[in-house]
Amino acid sequence: MFVARVFTLYPEIFPGPFNQGLYKKALDKKIWSIVTVNIRDSADDKHKTVDDTPFGGGSGMIIKPDVIAKSIDKNTNKKEKIIYLSPKGKVFNQNIAKKLSKEKTINLICGHFEGIDQRFLETRNVEEISLGDYILSGGETAVYVLLDSIVRLLPGVLGNEMSKTDESFENGLLEYPQYTKPQKWEGKNVPDVLLSGDHVRIKDWRLSQSEAITRRRRPDLWEKYKRKN
Repeated sequence: MFVARVFTLYPEIFPGPFNQGLYKKALDKKIWSIVTVNIRDSADDKHKTVDDTPFGGGSGMIIKPDVIAKSIDKNTNKKEKIIYLSPKGKVFNQNIAKKLSKEKTINLICGHFEGIDQRFLETRNVEEISLGDYILSGGETAVYVLLDSIVRLLPGVLGNEMSKTDESFENGLLEYPQYTKPQKWEGKNVPDVLLSGDHVRIKDWRLSQSEAITRRRRPDLWEKYKRKN
């Protein structure tokens, strides 16, 4: 069973959207589980203080290394991967999602305020991952996105396992356009090739569409695709 352990100041917001639909069914089947740890429980003072002002001055507050370290050390095993959702981290992508889906347990730290003391990140070998070039108010919503992309890759979660192989980014390209009934809608028809029954032509058309869309919308992905092919 895949285990996602989430370290947060707001454990009550989990499992949140994972308590619905396919992910809820997967939880019930024990394909995966989500465990929350309240970071504040590891604070020693009567006010349960988890943060303090930064040395050197500056705005905001920093999560204290002793508090987060105590929380991590008490609830994880040494070989487990520890991830901090941070705008300073490497940008998350499908390949990272695939690698993380192979882990037995991942530990996800939800940051708040102005971040976490650097000494903790270094001494606990924490991997920093970013969802992109923007700032969120806390790591919880980032955890939702990261886990959404990982859990769907676990065997038995999706009804159609084949659907995972035809998605955007799986072959380095964005996904081709999709169509369904009615065949004609608001004066627009489904492309004839998709009605031909010729699977070779359909495959070629879809590839050409994926290439054209990627070249137009994501030149960065297109350059990588060209180098590999």
